[in-house]
Amino acid sequence: GMANLQTQVNSLPKEPLNQDELTSILFMREEEKLARDVYITLYNKWGVNIFSNISNSEQIHMDAILMLLNKYSLTDPVGSNAVGVFNNTILQNLYNQLLVQGNTNVPEAYKVGATIEDLDIFDLKTALINIDNQDIRLVYDMLTKGSRNHMRSFYKNILNAGGTYLPQYITQAEFDAIINSPMETGL
Repeated sequence: GMANLQTQVNSLPKEPLNQDELTSILFMREEEKLARDVYITLYNKWGVNIFSNISNSEQIHMDAILMLLNKYSLTDPVGSNAVGVFNNTILQNLYNQLLVQGNTNVPEAYKVGATIEDLDIFDLKTALINIDNQDIRLVYDMLTKGSRNHMRSFYKNILNAGGTYLPQYITQAEFDAIINSPMETGL
């Protein structure tokens, strides 16, 4: 759980942050907020439990990145921002677009969930290319695992609703590998 993660983060060396690492931590903190906020809002709209469950998980992801922000004495871009409010313009626009789609009907809301996890996996994987700090890698690996689990859950719901999902960010091969493998343990 979180106490265990905090212990692991604390035990790893505090190394200098390169520009990619700095930019990425700040961005991912808000990207995990985007996931949480969309799911909170879609749960309030549709009352479907998957959105409540996964929004709780995204809060844990946000908290995990906050550990890194605190360790490196970085200013939290989230601060006291309300649900649906972002410093990053790209994420603000994405939030607004995804809610328009998610408010259409429940199957579209599930697709929004898959889209967010698709983007999350892609962004974490891309960020890891230029990250060498062990503590950041640890947190990002855990978050990626969580996102793969969320993708499996949303995709199952999409199929049950008679829909389909084509990945927009990760490759079809990566997507197939995720949905054809079992749930993983982790945050």
